[in-house]
This record gives sequence, C-alpha cells and structure tokens, in this order.
Amino acid sequence: MSTGDTDTIGPIDYVLLEFPDQEPSGETAAALMDLVDAGIVRVFDIVAIRKAADGSVNGFEVTDLTSDGAGSFAAFAGARSGLLGDDDISEAASAMEPGTIAVLLVYENAWAAPFVAAASRAGGQLIASARIPAQDIMDVLAAIEAEE
Repeated sequence: MSTGDTDTIGPIDYVLLEFPDQEPSGETAAALMDLVDAGIVRVFDIVAIRKAADGSVNGFEVTDLTSDGAGSFAAFAGARSGLLGDDDISEAASAMEPGTIAVLLVYENAWAAPFVAAASRAGGQLIASARIPAQDIMDVLAAIEAEE
C-alpha cells in the first residue's frame, strides 16, 4: 500500500499466538497472507517459538514448522527486520504454557499510514494511543446485553 509519503508508517503492533499441543494450521498463515495482500498489515518479523514440557525454549523460523503447520507461512521466509531479539523471544516464551508452540508476529497497521500522513501534513500529531483487549470489549458488551 502506497501512502505517497514513504517516511510515514502506521502503528506497529505485535501478537503472540499460542497453539497448545500442535502447530498452527495452514489456515492461520493464509489468513495473515490475506491481510498482507489487502494492504491492511505489513509483516516486519515473524518467528515460531517452541516451549517444551520441561520449560526449555527455542525460537525458530516459521518455515521450519512441518509442512502441514507451515502452510503458506513459507511466504514469510526471511521476514526478520531486526526488531525482535533474543530478549523478546525469551519474554514471549515466559507468557507461554509448557508444551506449546507460538508464533510471534510484529506488524505494521499499514491501513493507518495514509491517515497518519494526512494528519501530519495538517499539523496533527499523535499524543496518545492504546490497545483495548478484545476480551474486555466482549465482556462489557455481554454485561450490557445482560442488563437489557
């Protein structure tokens, strides 16, 4: 997605997706590829992490997943910008349960880049930003619905 301003990027986020007892299906990678193809996100880094039952951890390329699990993750081979380091992988692994595999993904919200560029050209600047967890929103909506 071109913003017309090559120095402007959208907000950068990360997600850690944990898959208990199995590798992610090809469906997971295909959904990510759909977001990339639509220009909604741009992948900066993607790494798989395995946390063994004994708690030992190793990070590896998503292309090293089995052919069933890797699916179209092969399309992301080499997606390593340098933003993720060993410390980040260790911190991510600390959130994982033993005996799981996770995919750690750093991505740009590319859809926002034209908006950010336009705001900047108009003299605007981002002064606050936060992510509200989806579960929090679902809990509030469920509570509102229960009151009705």
